[in-house]
Amino acid sequence: MNAHTDPAISNATPVDTLPAPAMKMAKDQHIKLISQPSIVASVLAFDAIAILLSGFATGLPWLRNADVGWLLFTTVVFGAAAIAMTGLRKCWTYTIPALAGLTRQLALTGLWLFVAMSSLIVVSFLANLPSAGLKPWIAWWFAGGWSILAASRIGLSVWLKRQARAGTLARRTVIAGGGEAAETLIEQLGKSGNSDIKILGLFDDRGGARSPDQVGGYAKLGTFNELAEFCRIQKIDLIIVALPPAAEERILHLLKKLWVLPIDIRISAHGSKLKLRERAYSRIGNVPFLPIFDKPMSDWGHAMKTIEDRVISALALLALSPLFAVVAAAIKLNSRGPVFFRQIRYGFNNEPIHVMKFRSMYVDQCDSRATKLVTKDDPRVTSVGRFIRKTSIDELPQLINVLRGDLSLVGPRPHAMQAKAGGMVYDEAVDGYFARHKMKPGITGWAQINGWRGETDTLEKIEQRVAHDLHYIENWSLLLDIYILIKTPLSLLDTKNAY
Repeated sequence: MNAHTDPAISNATPVDTLPAPAMKMAKDQHIKLISQPSIVASVLAFDAIAILLSGFATGLPWLRNADVGWLLFTTVVFGAAAIAMTGLRKCWTYTIPALAGLTRQLALTGLWLFVAMSSLIVVSFLANLPSAGLKPWIAWWFAGGWSILAASRIGLSVWLKRQARAGTLARRTVIAGGGEAAETLIEQLGKSGNSDIKILGLFDDRGGARSPDQVGGYAKLGTFNELAEFCRIQKIDLIIVALPPAAEERILHLLKKLWVLPIDIRISAHGSKLKLRERAYSRIGNVPFLPIFDKPMSDWGHAMKTIEDRVISALALLALSPLFAVVAAAIKLNSRGPVFFRQIRYGFNNEPIHVMKFRSMYVDQCDSRATKLVTKDDPRVTSVGRFIRKTSIDELPQLINVLRGDLSLVGPRPHAMQAKAGGMVYDEAVDGYFARHKMKPGITGWAQINGWRGETDTLEKIEQRVAHDLHYIENWSLLLDIYILIKTPLSLLDTKNAY
């Protein structure tokens, strides 16, 4: 069941396409930065498991003595855990700066466990639940749950402070602009003593005395035209625009290039004569900035979506394993070649990923780059392949991609790199096409449940897909993901565009 791939796929390193200063800096990087959303996701998952397990472990006497059923018992435990987790989130507990503050963490975890336990007592009274052994259970649950959370927070606080000193938690940052404005900004950031960012260098279109090759101890790495590619390769977290407010045209020209990136973009407001309300600014240390673009998801949102993807994909793979076996046997009996097929596609932030599918074409006609899209009655498609493509069963192996972290359950569909509409490659056909890669691609998405799946033989079809993808990115929520997952099986009944 090995996966078929195109041996002609290039192994060239994208770093080699950067200008010389940026290429040298990229290859000289030795500090491996730690993903802040991954830390938040891990803490979030640990808290939920700790609260649930301590509730189940300490609640068994109440389950036996009060003669309550497992369904009621499980509902009570999950309800109390949901109250505690929601309260902790509302208090902005799940951010890196908050997690580093030990005293506040200990206080908030204790407070919200107490609120959850108190709510449980109130609900049990109103619902007339059996009271035998209830109060001792709640007391032991609070003590056990808080002890686990407190111990984990103490260890986490020590670890985070150690990582902060090592610089591994810093946000990778570049400055767009040079000259006096950039030098003043770097000086102010240095005075603020903030270690949350790691400036890698500057990009500017100007040269000479107006924008020298070294500003404030940092090298100029390239021009504005080279900035977006550098940000993708180096996985930049933050771009700071340090241009004079009077340079409106340059700022607008730059932002038009950068808005497609999944990066926070801020304009330096230090020294600006424009005075706004305090809440209009974001700050790094005590230096003010105007927020222009934000990443589509906060660390909390990223954590929740990661947990959603991993849990549901693991359960789905387990449940669908008999179907996988049947489809694999049918493919093998229908035509020679491997069961799985891997196709190179655009992933998050334009990174190439290999997407898993059930093979639906004859092995000698597989097209890993999708240079020619499948059309109705395409002779390259096998008889079994025609059925699994119409029903989208061929996409199910992408659950493996989700479990590995390459894909999400819900998101913009990953397109093949050479796919065309109206004779043009997608990014040439639609202005701002790459903005759909600001979020991890998904197995299903907003465009798919609204009828924009299958063949893209006209410009309108790809334009509508991109418009729906951008709507999803701008309006993402867990509830929207759940709605799309529920609607997806119904949308598959319409097979008019699926070949």
